[in-house]
Amino acid sequence: MAGRINDDDVKAVRDAVPIDAVVSDYLQLRSAGGGNLKGLCPFHDEKSPSFQVSPGKGLFHCFGCQEGGDTIAFVMKIDHLSFSETVERLAARAGITLRYEEGGYNPASQRGERTRLVEAHKIAAQFYAEQLGGPEAEIGRTFLAERGFDQAAAEHFGVGYSPAGWDHLTRYLRGRGFTDKELLLSGLSQDGRRGPIDRFRGRLMWPIRDISGEVVGFGARKLREDDNGPKYLNTPETPIYKKSQVLYGVDLAKKDIAKSSRAVVVEGYTDVMACHLAGVTTAIATCGTAFGGEHIKILRRLLMDNGSARVIFTFDGDAAGQKAALRAFEDDQKFAAETYIAIAPDNMDPCDLRLAKGDEAVQDLVEPRTPLFEFAIRQIVSRYDLETPAGRAAALDEAAPIVARIKNGASQHEVAVQLAGILGILDTQFVVARVARVARWARDRGGRGPAQGPGARSGAQTPENRSQPGAAGPGAYGPGSAGPAVSGPALNLRSPAHRTERELLKLALQRPELVSPAFDAYGEDEFTAPPYAAVRRAIAEAGGAEQGLASAPEYLARVREAAPNDAVRAMVTELAVEVFHGKSIDEIYAGEQLVQVRLRAVDRRVREVTGTLTRLGTQAAPDHLAAVQNELWVLQQYGQSLRAQGAAAL
Repeated sequence: MAGRINDDDVKAVRDAVPIDAVVSDYLQLRSAGGGNLKGLCPFHDEKSPSFQVSPGKGLFHCFGCQEGGDTIAFVMKIDHLSFSETVERLAARAGITLRYEEGGYNPASQRGERTRLVEAHKIAAQFYAEQLGGPEAEIGRTFLAERGFDQAAAEHFGVGYSPAGWDHLTRYLRGRGFTDKELLLSGLSQDGRRGPIDRFRGRLMWPIRDISGEVVGFGARKLREDDNGPKYLNTPETPIYKKSQVLYGVDLAKKDIAKSSRAVVVEGYTDVMACHLAGVTTAIATCGTAFGGEHIKILRRLLMDNGSARVIFTFDGDAAGQKAALRAFEDDQKFAAETYIAIAPDNMDPCDLRLAKGDEAVQDLVEPRTPLFEFAIRQIVSRYDLETPAGRAAALDEAAPIVARIKNGASQHEVAVQLAGILGILDTQFVVARVARVARWARDRGGRGPAQGPGARSGAQTPENRSQPGAAGPGAYGPGSAGPAVSGPALNLRSPAHRTERELLKLALQRPELVSPAFDAYGEDEFTAPPYAAVRRAIAEAGGAEQGLASAPEYLARVREAAPNDAVRAMVTELAVEVFHGKSIDEIYAGEQLVQVRLRAVDRRVREVTGTLTRLGTQAAPDHLAAVQNELWVLQQYGQSLRAQGAAAL
C-alpha cells in the first residue's frame, strides 16, 4: 500500500509552485484586473473567458462550470491524476523531496500509474536519442540530413532511433525497475512469443509530448525496405496517450501561439520541424489522426479564441489534402478565430518547400490568404459546370448549406455574396435569401433557437447574470448536504442585499485586513442568501477573517477545508478570486459593505419586532410587552447610528 505523503510536504509543494505558472502550461492567461488572470476554461467549452486565476491566493475558479480549487486540484482535474500523483509531479517540478508515512517510500511500487508510465517514456526518449549517434542509426541520420535537419535540430526536437533488435528498450527499462505489466501498458513494448518485445524497432523516433512537456508517446518512421510495417507507426492508445488529444510540437509552440494569437497546423513531424527552423514557431501537427474537436479545444485555450486570432492549415493540394481541408472546414465553426488554408506551389509540404526554396518561402506560405470557407466552397463548386443554369443551380444546392452553417449573421451574409460571385449568379440577393432559408430550416429541424455568434458565451454564467432558474436550491448549502452537481447557487445579484453580502464575503476572503475584526462579529443570519450564510459559517469554523491577516493561501485553504460540501467549497473559491465591483478597494469601501449588511439585518429585525408588537396588542403581559418595545427602541437607535455615523457605529 502506498505511503501517505507528509502533510508539511504537501503544503510546501502547494506554496512552491505558482498556480498561474501551472495553468499557463494549458491555456493563455490575460489580466482580469485586481491582480487576477483570466482565460478560456479547459473544463468546458466557452466562447469568452470565464475562468479566473488568483496567483496571490493560489486558487482558480470558473464562473461558467463552477470548477475551482488550488494548484493541486487543477492538475488532478485536467490530467486525471490521483492526489498523490499530482503532488509527486509538482514536487518534481519544484525540486522538493517528499516524505512518506505509514511504512516509508518504495519508489518502484508506490508511485501512481500515470507517473510510472510518464517516467518510462521519459527514459525511453533519452534512450532513443542516445541511439541516434550509434553506427546502426546512420540510415536515420541520413534521412534527417536529406531533409535539411542537422544534429542540433535532432536534439532540439528530441529525435532518436530505435535499435533493430527485438528487445533492446524492453531490457533497458526492466533494468530501470519497470515491470512487464508496465511496459505493455505503456505501449513501449508488445507481447512476443517469449514475453514482451520492443514495439518500435529500426525506426526514426519522434517523442510526442503533451502540452505540459511530458513525453506521452512516440511517432516512428520506417527507414528500411524490409520493414513490413506502416510508413509511420504511432504509440497505441494508452492511459496517458490519446491521439485525438495531443498535438505534436505544442509544448514548443504554445507560448508563441498565445503571444501571437496565431497557430499553423501542418501534417507531419518533419513539417513541424521545418516550420520551426524557418521561424514559424507556432506550427503544430496531429499525430496519426485527423484534426478534430479535441485538438480545437487545445488550440482555442492557447489562442484565447477570438475574432483576431488566426489558424492556418497547410494541406497538400492532392485529393487527400483537399479531403483533409474539407474535413477541417466541418469543424470551422467551433473556432471564433479566422481559419485559412495554405497550399504550396507544386503541392510541396513545408519540409520540401524549405529544402527547395528556403526559410522565407515557408514563412510566406503560412501568411493568411485564402479563408478556409472560400477553399471549401470552391472545391464543392468545381465539380459542376458553371457555364449552364442547371450546373449553377446544382452547385448552389450543395454550397448553400455549407454557408448556412456560419453562425455569425454578418459573416454569413458576406460569404453568401461571395458565393454568388463564385457561381456567376448575378442576382446576389437570391443567393443571400436562399442561404438564409437553409439556415432557418436547419435551426428549426434541430430544435434550437437562433445560433450564437462567435463572440457569444457558450453556457457560461457570471456573477452578474446568474439567477434562480436552474440553479441549486438553498438546501444544497445546508450543513448536511453533499452538494449538488449543478452550475450555481440560488442567487439573484440584481438584489442589492445579495450583491452587498457577496462583496462583504469577498472582502473577508480576499482583503481580511479591511474588515477584521468587525466581520467576525457578524452572524450567519445577517446573510440572507443560504450560500452566503454557508460561506460565513465556513469562515467562522476556520477561525474567522482574523486568520487571514497572516497568510492568505493558508487561510483560504482552511476555509475551503471547513466547507461542508463541494457546493460551498466551490462558492468559497469563486468569491476568493472574483474581482470587486468598487473602483477603490479600501477601508471606506469595506466600511460601506459592513454597514449595509448590518443595516439591512437591523431593518429586518425591526420589521419582525414591529410585527410581534402588532400581534401582541394590548392583551400581552406588561413585562413582555415592555421587553419587546425596548428591543424595538434599541434597534431603531442602532439603525439611526449606522445611517448617521457609518462604520464608526459598528
